[in-house]
Amino acid sequence: MGSRRRASRSSLLRVVALSDGRVVADPKAVMPGRGAWLTPTVDAYDQAVKRRAFRRALRLDRDPDTSAVLDHIAGLPQESAERPDMTEQAERLMDN
Repeated sequence: MGSRRRASRSSLLRVVALSDGRVVADPKAVMPGRGAWLTPTVDAYDQAVKRRAFRRALRLDRDPDTSAVLDHIAGLPQESAERPDMTEQAERLMDN
């Protein structure tokens, strides 16, 4: 969601819809309920909001409050949000 690119799960942020209409970040991917995966950058977040992707992906009746997700993304170190997935790189090297 957001960037519309395929990425490994470890490089994405899971978001979950709560029953009160809010969408929150689930960085450990353990919260119950319907979730969606988002590239953890402000640009991807803005694109998802603009395209109403949260509403579609989480199958909600109305546009949700996603401010908690933006707060979480803004609190991430910039370099870790934009660095390539190290696990994927390691797996490729081991296959050679």
